[in-house]
Amino acid sequence: MFWFKKKKKDINKNPFYAEQNSLVIYFKCNHCNEEFRSYLRRGYDFSTSYDGKATYVINKEYIGSKCPEKINLNAEFDGNYRLLNYDLIGGTAITKEEFEMED
Repeated sequence: MFWFKKKKKDINKNPFYAEQNSLVIYFKCNHCNEEFRSYLRRGYDFSTSYDGKATYVINKEYIGSKCPEKINLNAEFDGNYRLLNYDLIGGTAITKEEFEMED
């Protein structure tokens, strides 16, 4: 009998978690380490892209309560909401487990 360990999620490749009808990203500010959880609803928060391979794009800006620094999220997805590429400026992606440990 084989026992398989659950493979850890590689947040460097894809920091988004699928939950019901949305994608969730967890990240922290590079300046003050404030942690964020952002729910991105399919069909509402995603914009249609007519350039390149991407079918949907996300362009979001976050400002925390601890410091005035902005965190920009730019991501591109295909028609099935699979991540093509993303850029998180001013922040660092963290795992869901890291976010929940702090609560």
